[in-house]
Amino acid sequence: MCGIAGVAALDLGVPIDASAVGQMLRCVAHRGPDDEGVYEAPGLVLGHRRLSIIDVEGGHQPLLGARDSTAIVINGEVYNYRELRKELEAKGHRFRSNSDSEVAAHAYDEWGIDFLDRLDGMFALALWDGAAGRLILARDRLGEKPLFYTLANRLLVFASELTAVRAHPAVRSDLDLRAFSHYLALEYVPAPMSILWGVWKLEPGHAVILENGTLRALRYWEIQAVSDGKAGFYPDAVAELRARLDRAVHSRLVSDVPLGVFLSGGIDSSTIAALAARHGPVDTFSIGFQESTFDESAHARRVAQHIGSRHHERILPGAEMPALVPQLPIMLDEPIGDASIIPTALLSSFAREHVTVALGGDGGDELFAGYPMHQAHRVSRYARALPGFVLGAAEGMVRALPVSHGNFSLGFKALSFLRGARQKPPLNHALWMSSFARGEQLSLLSDDVWATLGAEFDPFEPISDAWLRSRGAPLLARATHLDATTYLPNDILTKVDRAGMRVALEVRAPFLARDVVEFAFGVPDSFRMAGVTGKRMLRDAVRDLLPADILRRPKKGFGIPVAAWLKGPLRPLLRDVLDTSALSQTGLYKPQAVQRMIEEHERGRADHRKPLWTLFVFELWRRHHQPLLSTAPSPAKVA
Repeated sequence: MCGIAGVAALDLGVPIDASAVGQMLRCVAHRGPDDEGVYEAPGLVLGHRRLSIIDVEGGHQPLLGARDSTAIVINGEVYNYRELRKELEAKGHRFRSNSDSEVAAHAYDEWGIDFLDRLDGMFALALWDGAAGRLILARDRLGEKPLFYTLANRLLVFASELTAVRAHPAVRSDLDLRAFSHYLALEYVPAPMSILWGVWKLEPGHAVILENGTLRALRYWEIQAVSDGKAGFYPDAVAELRARLDRAVHSRLVSDVPLGVFLSGGIDSSTIAALAARHGPVDTFSIGFQESTFDESAHARRVAQHIGSRHHERILPGAEMPALVPQLPIMLDEPIGDASIIPTALLSSFAREHVTVALGGDGGDELFAGYPMHQAHRVSRYARALPGFVLGAAEGMVRALPVSHGNFSLGFKALSFLRGARQKPPLNHALWMSSFARGEQLSLLSDDVWATLGAEFDPFEPISDAWLRSRGAPLLARATHLDATTYLPNDILTKVDRAGMRVALEVRAPFLARDVVEFAFGVPDSFRMAGVTGKRMLRDAVRDLLPADILRRPKKGFGIPVAAWLKGPLRPLLRDVLDTSALSQTGLYKPQAVQRMIEEHERGRADHRKPLWTLFVFELWRRHHQPLLSTAPSPAKVA
């Protein structure tokens, strides 16, 4: 696990300022505190910061391939490197190290661009083929590792984090207003956009190739949401899933440094921990909260005892967590409105006291239909059949209930469902998750912002586009495909990457192994959800490994008491950050709309936790990073 950065000239042979790359590397030093390396060629500088995981002594990067003119830097891991190495050695390749990264470079020299399809791992890489004058930037299939890039002054500038790209003197730092609107709607900035004008996120399963002065994009893999008809009988599918998950966990236990498992007590993390324990002694890590509706530590302890892990637990006083909120902009190179980044950061920091690598349960909800939205799709068609006044009356009744600040309280869930109940997919799906829909943004954002965005601008356009990619699939398959291609890489995996790498902790996700993902999306909807109960196949696959009450637990999420904080310990900071005069100076908002939300939330008239938190995090980020404001529309992708 590492950080990479580099610059390549579109015009071959143009000198590159290596000191600028050095400054970019300093911005990602937290990702790789163990080592730094730089490779220089005419018109190219590749930089690498290393967190030593595999071949601690010999894996210094950049690494060369079979030809000295092939050089590579990688952030991440290639889990099947041993198998690939044996295959390559049989073809005559000889290796200088035991590094998985060197195997990737040799794989390119043997198979060309098709090498990407052979890699099983999480990675963002830059590979230079000096013989062909070709630079390849590539990102793993599901988007576990990040890569940002831009064109500036006929230079291709790229890095693991947006902050490092900004550090290059040729890169402008203008806020992209369309990306800002998407953030308000989705609580994240969807790839390929970034929050900055003209800077792009490489999409999962994609590569960008610079050759002969031009860039071209390549999609080398994507999730297919249509059942392939090979699932067969349900018991056989359950057994096959168990075997694939076991292989995925086993491959991700390879490490030359201490390794553990995140354990929340939910089905996903418990599955990973239980499978890991089958392969030897394992350390598990969890954090708990004093607020009872948010605390899952008792469930984690029960699983740990059942599987026999060495369990590490820390209970966090409520007063400690709000103190971390002002540090969010340091952790986040672009804003994420997912408040669970705070407990994720705390868990990562706690685990890092003991281990350098941790396995997590990310991806289980997207693959096996574990989110409340997936249940909601099962009943929403009945809600759409009701007269509008019935749904309106239901909403009025829910709003009349006393406001609760509990985790997934009845009122919160009911209002979230009713928000999208009248709409068809994918708009209903987006509304169930959204902080600010288009109409709410019309009331929030200034007239100048909307003049730039345009009257026809749709904040949910990325969701509509992603939905079209699963045409022909059943409804549940489409809904989970939507989450796996949008919410998972742009929110969940980004949150885990930034929280883990801030403390130099590598977090691996066995659920996202290629053969697990392809299998999950190749089975019928009925294998993944029974009635409105998700994860049917997953529960059955590990029924012999986990306590029955854990298998029956509903989805809870890694939540924190945001609603209570915003009217309690975070109230002074919220009032300061979202102050009317401060918001007026940005030119982005109609400040009175924000003040109305704050007052309604503080007086208990409404629960505005989601929109207020989303705005609050953005303004914290904006204050720290100080982007310039651009009135230009988003530029076209560079490739």
